[in-house]
Amino acid sequence: MALEDLHKKLNEFYPEMVEIRRYLHQHPELSFKEVETARYIADFYKNLGVDVREHVGGGGVIARVKGAKPGKTIALRADFDALPIQEENEAPYQSLVPGVMHACGHDGHTATLLILAKAIHELKDELEGEYVFIHQHAEEFAPGGAKAMIEDGCLEGVDVIFGTHLWAPAPIGHIQYRKGPIMAAADRFVVKIQGHGGHGAQPHVTKDALVTGAQLVTNLQQVVSRRVNPVRSAVVTVGTFESGDAFNVIADTATISGTVRTFDEDVRNSVEKEIERIVKGTCLAADCTYEYEFFRGYPPVVNHDAETEFLVACAKQVEEATAVEAVDPLMIGEDFAYYLQHVRGAFFLTGADPGTADPAFPHHHPRFDINEKAMLIAAKTLGTAALQYQQP
Repeated sequence: MALEDLHKKLNEFYPEMVEIRRYLHQHPELSFKEVETARYIADFYKNLGVDVREHVGGGGVIARVKGAKPGKTIALRADFDALPIQEENEAPYQSLVPGVMHACGHDGHTATLLILAKAIHELKDELEGEYVFIHQHAEEFAPGGAKAMIEDGCLEGVDVIFGTHLWAPAPIGHIQYRKGPIMAAADRFVVKIQGHGGHGAQPHVTKDALVTGAQLVTNLQQVVSRRVNPVRSAVVTVGTFESGDAFNVIADTATISGTVRTFDEDVRNSVEKEIERIVKGTCLAADCTYEYEFFRGYPPVVNHDAETEFLVACAKQVEEATAVEAVDPLMIGEDFAYYLQHVRGAFFLTGADPGTADPAFPHHHPRFDINEKAMLIAAKTLGTAALQYQQP
């Protein structure tokens, strides 16, 4: 009965959910600078009379709702930071902050969790256990907010955690999941090549950093194709190449940066070493020196099998969820990974294709948007999992 009541309340509160999402969309804040957003979230809970803790891990917010009966402690998480992107949509809720936009759906995540918390709070006299609502800052920018919030105690006493990402590439009504790794480790590397510049007409007395860098970009393609077991996934992408100042000058330096995506820790370690080995060899052949830095980002998001199976069963109880489907792992990163390293749980995708373009504009695009009905589906799926997990 409590589950049916929860779904009814979520239907009733849906217009407020949309209103919250649109307000947050108009007032985005960048990672580690989400002062007003965190205050908005905290004030929402204070107005409900819910216990709330602010500045968790620096900028996070945690609210706790206790049921009338003893039971398990269930954590649900949403992130709330935006991106440094100038919005190109012309919706009535367009961002009012120049150069900043909710281009990944975190406004929708926050609205989903706030209204789910409100519904659970109103039903607390019927419920068992405790519900922890984790509102996390700075998911978009490593080192992220999750690790700091965990260190500050956001998972104390938690038995299980669930989270979702509103996912524009998937149709509305689709819930997508995967046992084991669902998202990759996201690392970054920077290589600075030091040559000896000179006149473009006298290459024989120089050490051309630009040509060496170009050779390095080509050589790095061997890392995945020739150094990683074909049945284990990895991506090495060079994203920037900066070198040279004039058409008739041989470059003194070149700086290359890129990203590495992996699912296995041993592959991750191997790729880090292989990149440096290739950098060293390429620069040695050109008689150049180099500096190499490898920055570890988020670890892979690895779902627990039993909790994923449980989540799938819960999603099938949501009327608006028209398809519950297993998907291939994604090479994108997410710091929800840290929560799953500490407690059991599952992270899933909620289809949110707005239907305004074919295909939908991707996440981190200036015309990104979501179908707001996806928030209701996400709330019902998370809410069902939270309540059902209390059962023996």
